[in-house]
Amino acid sequence: MPIDFNKIPSPSFVLDESLLKRNLEIIQGIAVESDVKIILALKGFAMHSVFPLINQYVSATTASSVHEARLGFEEFGEEVHAYAPAYLDSEFDQWMSYCSHMTFNSLNQYNRFIDKVLDSGKDIQCGIRINPAYAEVSTDLYNPCVPGSRLGVRADAFGETLPKGITGLHFHTLCESDSYALEKTLAVVEEKFGHLLKQCTWINFGGGHLMTSQGYNTEHLIEVLKKFKSKYPHLEVILEPGAAFAWQTGYLLSTVQDVFESDGIEAVILDISVAAHMPDCLEMPYTPRIRGIKEAKEGEKRTRLGGTSCLAGDYVGDYYFPKGIAIGDQLIFEDMMHYTMVKTNFFNGVKHPSIAVWRQDDTLDIVKTFAYEDFKNKLS
Repeated sequence: MPIDFNKIPSPSFVLDESLLKRNLEIIQGIAVESDVKIILALKGFAMHSVFPLINQYVSATTASSVHEARLGFEEFGEEVHAYAPAYLDSEFDQWMSYCSHMTFNSLNQYNRFIDKVLDSGKDIQCGIRINPAYAEVSTDLYNPCVPGSRLGVRADAFGETLPKGITGLHFHTLCESDSYALEKTLAVVEEKFGHLLKQCTWINFGGGHLMTSQGYNTEHLIEVLKKFKSKYPHLEVILEPGAAFAWQTGYLLSTVQDVFESDGIEAVILDISVAAHMPDCLEMPYTPRIRGIKEAKEGEKRTRLGGTSCLAGDYVGDYYFPKGIAIGDQLIFEDMMHYTMVKTNFFNGVKHPSIAVWRQDDTLDIVKTFAYEDFKNKLS
């Protein structure tokens, strides 16, 4: 049964639990068929109220901050993989208390902390992030292999053997990519780091594998993974997608507050803020899809959707509303679960959307609402 949005308060993020389960089944099927480990990247999706469901399909999380590591450890399970551009001295003991795997971004970071890990007596698997200097990512903001990148170690910085205490390698060069981009990336990784792969016990292919999107060739992905494992049967292969878990699983419900003409453009104010609640649309940038509505074409009346903050640029896209738009109308922004809620902020103190789950039994569960105290407590 479709979600009854009339039962949901505006504004709200709404997760469709049945769609999340669909993605989880795809992810689990790939992991089983190809004999790899797929884990949840919290930077893309950290809605811990649905961790019990996700935990039925995957067994571990990956974190890029000590707070994410703690969330994964306390709310999901004890296997937490970690990578951060820099581990801080003041936090390192906390990292070690939460993590099963820790990947260093640079040889400086490795030299600074490896002895502390080895002397801790904890069974923590240590890795190095490598930079193959190859990525098929068109947006520089999301490309870790741009010239001067601060992410990962280039091949020429290594010798013939792995540094002491390192058991794995990690790379992350994909962004909402397909299996063919992974295949080409693996060829470069093998060419530049193949001698080190033979000395590892595990390798992490990072995130960016959009394996749950429509048209993704999962059979080819499985083929690529099996081929790699046949070359390196001693390696545990790990993938850590974030977006793939929550891809096309939920929405942002909003309501029109005002409509007026502005220089031939119909200006609309919603009860959400693009800057505060959909910042990824401004960063990427991209125009989000709205249920039943398309972007305006040449010659069509343009309707520009804006938010409630005082930022002049708090708007997204020019749309065409064939039946017009009026105060009180509901708008449903599509695909708003991944890299959206994790980036929301309290800019301008605007009303923050609630977080809801439409359960598989067609009941609504409002799992989080926000109040003045949430805004206040973020500040000094």
